Amino acid sequence: MFRKKCLFMIVLFCAGLLVWVASSLAAEGGLRYSILVSKFENRSNWRGQWDLGDAWGAVLTDSLMQTGKFIVLGEKDMRQEAMEEQDLAASGRAAGGGKTVVTGQMTPAQLLVKGDITHFADATEGGGGGIGIAGFRIGAGGSMAEINTVLYIVDSSTGQVLASKKCYGKVSETGLSVGLSRHGFSGDVGGFKKTNAGKAVEQAVDEAVGFLMDKLPEIPWTGDVILVKGGKVYINRGSREGVSAGQTFQVGKAEVLRDPKTGEVLDQSMEKAGAIEVVTVKEKISICKVTQGSGIAKGMTVMMPE
Repeated sequence: MFRKKCLFMIVLFCAGLLVWVASSLAAEGGLRYSILVSKFENRSNWRGQWDLGDAWGAVLTDSLMQTGKFIVLGEKDMRQEAMEEQDLAASGRAAGGGKTVVTGQMTPAQLLVKGDITHFADATEGGGGGIGIAGFRIGAGGSMAEINTVLYIVDSSTGQVLASKKCYGKVSETGLSVGLSRHGFSGDVGGFKKTNAGKAVEQAVDEAVGFLMDKLPEIPWTGDVILVKGGKVYINRGSREGVSAGQTFQVGKAEVLRDPKTGEVLDQSMEKAGAIEVVTVKEKISICKVTQGSGIAKGMTVMMPE
């Protein structure tokens, strides 16, 4: 009997521990931010047969997606093409019969990542001969690739730079060397990462992503109240953003203080109206109940509790 009681207590303890761990993980990093990678400007003296900014953006986008912490949106040119397609569909010139393209459904970015590439070098030393295969050059000499970038994390709603970081990557190898041949970078991220240039870019990107992940706890995660009806509060954040049933949020009216002459954001605050608890979670929205306050209204800001 004593052994059974001990076993029962151990099971209860383990169950409680699992619940605590799950709730802690949700509180610490379960929520995801929507993020847009802007094209990085190539301000180095390097000019090659492939676009350095495109290569950096592709590797950074891929690395952000691999973390599982972000909703990574298409780059600016992709979103522009999507808007042009929507405009074409709305004009009535497109043939019917397929999926209807509609407007008003593009996901807004909470964060923007942009910056400058300040230095890049990609050289192959010695190595007489060499062969080119599928856009890559394989030689017998040594090689070196190096990149310096400055990265900025920007709040898309205010345009304020939240943090910045200088990132660096360098690969110096002897023996068999791999580099890009005349075909250059064409969007093959996996193939590009095998080159020395790609390895250097990936090193710098890893540093950038690590910095971004470290900064997330300091960046406010927000949402909006889109509907208040029948005692329920609907917010524009769902399972896609990592919201889960039982989570609680503060709700209030956000106020941004700007310099009247420059427009610079000086401070941000929220006049708290109440608190809500998530009851039902869908992909893009969550349905909540009010746990505190009575003045919650459409358009108010949703934030994590302090």
